Amino acid sequence: MQIKMFVLMSVLAVLTFNSYGQVLSGKVSNNQNTPIEKASIKVLETNKGTASNVDGYYSLSLKTNLKYELEVSAIGYETKIISEVEVSTKGATELHITLVEKLQELDHVVVVARKTTAKMETVASAIRFQKNTNTVASVISAESIKRSPDKNTGEILRRVPGTSLQDGKFIIIRGLADRYNQATLDGILLTSTEPDRKAFSFDAIPAQIIDNIVVNKAFVPEYPGEWAGGLIQINTKEVSSNKFLNIHLGTGINSQTIGKGFYAVAGGKLDGLGMDDGTRSLPAGYQTKSKFDALSFAEKTAIGKQLPNVWQPQLTNPSINKNFQLDGGFKTLVAGKKVSAVFNLMYKSGDKYTKMLNRQNNFNEDQSFYALQNYDDNRYTTDVNWGALGNVSIQLNNRNKISLKSIVNINSTNYVVNRNGYDLERGVGGENVKGHEIVFKQNTFFTNQIIGNHSITQNLHLKWRGAFNILDAYSPDQRRILYTQDKGTAQPYKLLIGSTLSQQSGSRIFQSLNDYIYTAGSDIAQTYSWRGLKQIVAIGYSLQIKDRLYDGKFFANYLNTDNAALRALTADKIFAPENFGDGAANSNLFGFDAIKGNNFRYMANTILNAGYVQMDNQLSNDLRVVWGVRIENYDQLIGSVKVNDPRHVRSKVLDFLPGLNATYKLTNKTNIRFTAAQTVIRPELRELSKLNFYDFELNAAIQGNPALERTKVSSVDLRYEVYPRANELFTVGVFYKYFNKPIEQLFYAAGGGASTFTFQNADKASVYGIETEFRKNLDFSDVLKNFTLQANAAYIKSAVKSSSFKVDRPLQGQSPYLFNIGLLYDAAPKGWNATLLYNVIGERIYLVGDIVAGGGEPDIWEASRPLLDFQIAKKIMKNKAELKLNWSDILDKTQYFYQNADHKNAFNKNKDAYRFTRKMGSNVNITFSYSI
Repeated sequence: MQIKMFVLMSVLAVLTFNSYGQVLSGKVSNNQNTPIEKASIKVLETNKGTASNVDGYYSLSLKTNLKYELEVSAIGYETKIISEVEVSTKGATELHITLVEKLQELDHVVVVARKTTAKMETVASAIRFQKNTNTVASVISAESIKRSPDKNTGEILRRVPGTSLQDGKFIIIRGLADRYNQATLDGILLTSTEPDRKAFSFDAIPAQIIDNIVVNKAFVPEYPGEWAGGLIQINTKEVSSNKFLNIHLGTGINSQTIGKGFYAVAGGKLDGLGMDDGTRSLPAGYQTKSKFDALSFAEKTAIGKQLPNVWQPQLTNPSINKNFQLDGGFKTLVAGKKVSAVFNLMYKSGDKYTKMLNRQNNFNEDQSFYALQNYDDNRYTTDVNWGALGNVSIQLNNRNKISLKSIVNINSTNYVVNRNGYDLERGVGGENVKGHEIVFKQNTFFTNQIIGNHSITQNLHLKWRGAFNILDAYSPDQRRILYTQDKGTAQPYKLLIGSTLSQQSGSRIFQSLNDYIYTAGSDIAQTYSWRGLKQIVAIGYSLQIKDRLYDGKFFANYLNTDNAALRALTADKIFAPENFGDGAANSNLFGFDAIKGNNFRYMANTILNAGYVQMDNQLSNDLRVVWGVRIENYDQLIGSVKVNDPRHVRSKVLDFLPGLNATYKLTNKTNIRFTAAQTVIRPELRELSKLNFYDFELNAAIQGNPALERTKVSSVDLRYEVYPRANELFTVGVFYKYFNKPIEQLFYAAGGGASTFTFQNADKASVYGIETEFRKNLDFSDVLKNFTLQANAAYIKSAVKSSSFKVDRPLQGQSPYLFNIGLLYDAAPKGWNATLLYNVIGERIYLVGDIVAGGGEPDIWEASRPLLDFQIAKKIMKNKAELKLNWSDILDKTQYFYQNADHKNAFNKNKDAYRFTRKMGSNVNITFSYSI
């Protein structure tokens, strides 16, 4: 039904777009990546032309099947001739252009134009951006995203030097976990899309509308200062072409899911759109927590037995993956003003099966071990992700432009975990355990931005912005049920339940989290000349206000007086309405009540005021220095507004964050960069809250720590860069970072086999490493002329030291090495292209062990897991359509999380104690794209 709806929308859109032009569009920039306004772009064959706007963008309507020469010029820049320019029959063709500044202006001197080809100019745009940027950075172009077999932008980012992926979506840069990274969208700070950790889900932004992604690895004062690993800047495309419309339809399978049984629980009518229609809501009789607590036991139980009696997953058949995208754009005149727009609609859904092993191990003094708990878990997941994006720009005149940008994204996870195993700490000789967890999670992310860009004079530029973001996380009626059996007996399994309310079995949990984020800011930059060289001074201010409300309603069924016959009923019958009593102390029927605790609800508010002053000085023709300071005032309140409430946590800090970035050009093709800066990392709100939540899958409780303090990070970088040709590069660099009070996640085992995951500040940590990257065209041979080889690698060493922890070990989440290599094939005349990519990281600490209690629990390490991905694509239907085949995670290696009693990190598959294992299967997807 959902796919039919989207197909109908695409048909209507096709009817709307009844005429399409073939357009050449792009951006004109200088060597410092600054847009060039009023640059002239002239077609030599027709003598027609246009000029770039305030952002450097231009567009030209040209006939197809012809090749043109363009002459591009601007005052103060060398003229460039670009040959072999050809417009695609598919609609808009992009050509970004870089002009070189003249060293001096001389009368009566003819400057010979630099000449290049359209292919060289297009392919090299991202590399040229990286070469000319003002700091240590890596750039991913739209073409690289298109050529990658990765399913989302998050997976693409793992190809960046020193970058890897955790849990399939959380970015780790230079070995630093997701809390150490930050993201912006078109210059506006993005907040987390995850309700319980500081991370952004890049799958919310479709690749089709991305112009480039810049990963800054060194701090520049004009950008936010709350990061240490990387600042991920996502820049969407500026609409500078006429009408276009692209349709993408895809499907796929998972090797571990297709052709096998799949377990699911029936939901509501809107589950296919990732939304609950009220099926999982609390009964109408429930009003508020306080009113519920005031009810009698019988009245509470009457409400509980009205909830749907759905505790037993049903065996079904998995569905194939579905993928639909529709993106388009147009340009028109409204009241004499140029208005351009781009939009995107996206829908993805699919089933997957993950085979998991969850253990808790007991270690002896001789370093031998045995499993106290051993659970074979089978997780059956249906993921739905859909949304829309719209960008509208109004060109008031050549010097003034206003843009409106909106994104709405809904992603949901609907899963069942079937558990079978044993627990030696239950009963006399241990008990066998079986049961289920049933979960539906719905995240709604919305952002609305307005951006103004103004050239007040030729040398004075003003940019202002405002944004409103919402993150709503909703998880209704999360159910857990467990049965136990005395180990070594033939007794029937019986429900694990008693008179105590428990999250572990018989519970029903309703959670909601609402974040509202308000952002505003402006920047003004003045360009001037000093000793005949270009200089820029910039100042700016930004404000971000964030309000959060978390509310968890935790309920559980209970049994005051044991009833063995009742507890022996199967999951589909046991909580039927007739099995509930009045909740009395002597009743041997089920009662229903709320688990008490004021930590199941908290509020939070943060206010961030930031300002900066930054100088961009060209000290000579070869030396450029960008330096300045950013001041951030951060006011945070969490838990409760009442000072006497034990949940109340308030902090207010003022940070001065200096940054220095120097670039020296040894030659026109070679740079040496040096950077030094200080940044800050603040605890995420969930990490500070006292909320204690039992995680069924991890078989552990997760609890915040209100005593956490911010981390201050000092960083130094030195990098050597060579750009031999337009599409080639070689870089090698070293870096060092010092952390004052780094935050890590740790776990410890308590009595009864339960584990608790929490957060703690260590005293200090250091990270240093070396990273390199190269890209080389293999056109030295006719056989290999269509191939390009690219690779990057990083070696990283870290150390955490803490007098309270009594440790000296690597930083949590840091891998000692990362390696990526890719082979690209491109035969454009024949319409073929292919990509083969390999990625591997070294062992890293997933969770810090029980070092606070004296080292009783060894650290949990994540073993190395290589990834091999392949994509092949073919243009068809006169290049208006494309077929693309992706095969990801070809090797399908099991993911191991292990513990070593000797506290070493080396992984031995046959000897080490597994804490978790995960096997996800390979994915094969085929996509058909058509451009109108």
